Amino acid sequence: MNRRIIASTAVIAIMLSACTTTRAPANPIEARWVGQSAGKFFARYSPPLSDMATGSTTLYNWRGGYQRIKLQNGRTANVSCAAQITVDADYNIRAIRITADRQGATGPSYCQELLTQE
Repeated sequence: MNRRIIASTAVIAIMLSACTTTRAPANPIEARWVGQSAGKFFARYSPPLSDMATGSTTLYNWRGGYQRIKLQNGRTANVSCAAQITVDADYNIRAIRITADRQGATGPSYCQELLTQE
């Protein structure tokens, strides 16, 4: 009986160790871009300003989306978006952290409006 419990516990432990956990997207921007090619992102929105290798990933500083938009209150504003984008060795986006944002035309985040468009 004890051998069966030990054996089944060992099998379950092995099965669980083979599982990998992935981080759920923290926001709509990450939901849209995590796992996508960084080349696709930079081709669509503009190249990064700088990059820094950090082990097996590269951290890109990006700024783009310069526009003049009409806000909900009728005023106009010059807006842009800035982010740090973490890219893996295969050049796929692993994380996006917004570092500068403004009010959008339809909500509180211009970056979200810009970067979640299909």
